[in-house]
This record gives sequence, structure tokens and C-alpha cells, in this order.
Amino acid sequence: MSNKSTKSEEFYLRFEKQLKESQSWPGYYLFKFIIKNEAGELKILKSILNNHKGNLSQKSSTNNKFISVTFEYLALSPSDVIRIYKEASVIDDMISL
Repeated sequence: MSNKSTKSEEFYLRFEKQLKESQSWPGYYLFKFIIKNEAGELKILKSILNNHKGNLSQKSSTNNKFISVTFEYLALSPSDVIRIYKEASVIDDMISL
């Protein structure tokens, strides 16, 4: 579990290697993001994910402070997965699982 402030190009290179070894491509990849339930953050994330064809669902936390967003996407390669993570990294304090 990490947020955007800890991800470097080295991280993405290791992650790409792990993705190549862990599954066949093209293949489905399940993204999970946790964001603060603040105006704008959900809207930004949805606009990023809407640029890609996939199934999006969301669920609020018990106290309504956070929103969990799940996105199932048919990626052609690990590069597609990494591109979406990089696009979404513009959101401050987001957790990607």
C-alpha cells in the first residue's frame, strides 16, 4: 500500500516486471483506490478512469470520510496498468492497492 509520494520510476520498473511475471497479457487488472470523501477528488478520479473502458464501482466508508473506488480493466500490457496509476497519481493523499 502506498501513495503517490513514494512512487518513483524505479518502483514502476519493478512493478512492470512483477506484472509481466504474474499474469498473461492481455488480461484483466483490478485497481483499487482509496480517496478522501472531498469535493473534487472523486470527480477527478472518475474523469481519469472514464478515459478507459472498464467497470467502476465505489463504496463509502462507515463514517463517510473515505471512498473506495474499484476499477476492473482489460489491459493489453503492464504498461497500460502503469499508465493508469500514473494518471491517477495527480490526486493528493490517494492510496492505491
